[in-house]
Amino acid sequence: MSSILGLHHIGFTVPDMEEAVSFFRDVFGAVTIMECGSVDVDDDFMARHLGVPKGVKIADQRVIQVGRGGSLELFEYSGVAGEQRLKHNGEVGAMHIAFEVDDAHAVAERMRAAGVDLLEGPTLIESGPMENLVWLYLRAPWGQYLEIVSNNGPLGYEAAGGPTLWTPAAGS
Repeated sequence: MSSILGLHHIGFTVPDMEEAVSFFRDVFGAVTIMECGSVDVDDDFMARHLGVPKGVKIADQRVIQVGRGGSLELFEYSGVAGEQRLKHNGEVGAMHIAFEVDDAHAVAERMRAAGVDLLEGPTLIESGPMENLVWLYLRAPWGQYLEIVSNNGPLGYEAAGGPTLWTPAAGS
C-alpha cells in the first residue's frame, strides 16, 4: 500500500509574475527553483486538467522556495475575463500562507521599514492550544494574505501530549 508522505507545494495564482517573484525574493529571501514559462495546450486540456474556462491559458509558471519546507508554485494566467477579486479571510476558499521566522517582532520591524502592508501585531497567544505562538498577518502587493509566526516556547497543546507540529526549525 502506498502512503501519503506530506505537503509538497502550495500553488496559487498571481496577477503579475515578476512582481510576485520580486516580492517573495526581497521580503522572504525566496529562491527561484524552476521557471516553466507559458504552457501551450488547447482549451480542452486546460478545462479537463485545470478546471479553467475556454480561452484561459498559463502565461507563466514558476516554483520558488522560501527556507525549508514545501515550495510555492506561482501561476500567472492570461485570458481571464472580468474583475478579479481576492476572497477575504472569512470566505470559503480564502487562504493564507504562513512562514516561520526566528523572531516575528524583529522580522515585522524589518518588513515595516521596507513598506510591507502589515496588519496589527505581532500578537502573542498567551493561553490555549497555541500558547506561545507569535503571529502577524500581512498582505502581498496584490492583496494575498500571508502570515509570519514564531514560537516563544513549546505550544500549549504540547503540554497535553499531542503530536508534535512539524516546523522548519525542527526539520524533518
